[in-house]
Amino acid sequence: MKVLIVEDEPLAAAQLAAHLSALRPDAEILAVCDTVKAVVDWMSNNEAPELAFFDIQLGDGLSFDIFEQIDFKTPVIFTTAYNEYAIRAFKVNSIDYLLKPIERPELEKALIKFEELAKPAATSISSAILAEIIDSIKKQEYKERFLVKVGTHLRVIETTDILYFYSFEKGTYAKLSDGKDFLLDQSLELVEGMIDPSQFFRINRKYLVALKSITDVVAYSNSRLKLKVKHPNDDDFLVAREKVKDFKNWLEGEI
Repeated sequence: MKVLIVEDEPLAAAQLAAHLSALRPDAEILAVCDTVKAVVDWMSNNEAPELAFFDIQLGDGLSFDIFEQIDFKTPVIFTTAYNEYAIRAFKVNSIDYLLKPIERPELEKALIKFEELAKPAATSISSAILAEIIDSIKKQEYKERFLVKVGTHLRVIETTDILYFYSFEKGTYAKLSDGKDFLLDQSLELVEGMIDPSQFFRINRKYLVALKSITDVVAYSNSRLKLKVKHPNDDDFLVAREKVKDFKNWLEGEI
């Protein structure tokens, strides 16, 4: 059995490989890829594996993006930290999944299911199934609140109450709808990966703005855009030139 592992956590990949070796000594791990791009590149230069293990969240996107870029017909067993509700769609398409941390008995069941599959067609993933999976995951994954320190106290702020995030003097701050600012523990890059991209957009290196915060969009020099937002800082809120096209698509709901 020739296997491809798609996992961006080295320890998780090593543990999965160890479990596979113990349960199926004849299994041959062809490669371990940690990004969508790495999988696409590897598949372009190698024969398809007989079975693949896909972590859902990778460093450069969701593993579902792989199916949109290449014709991937290999049976897939997904590995994920999400609960059964979020990934219920896998079952209807005869694709199994494993919750992290992976336990050997559960892996054995998944391998048996794979070995019992007689028709390759049963393992293909339809666009409708992918859409349902992605939609259910997105409903689960985005951060709904942040914990911040106010003096010696802790306060919870709701993500829906944040107008924009910004960097200032090596710190990351959230501007609330009442105009107050709070220092966060996370970097702006980390925050960007935690929140709903349909509601927030990274306009430049400094600002990550909420759709509801924007009151006006004005054409600016060098093909850039200038935003007017609620409770602005002293800076100009400029959409970087290379982000203008994506920003316009975002405004139209295309993400």
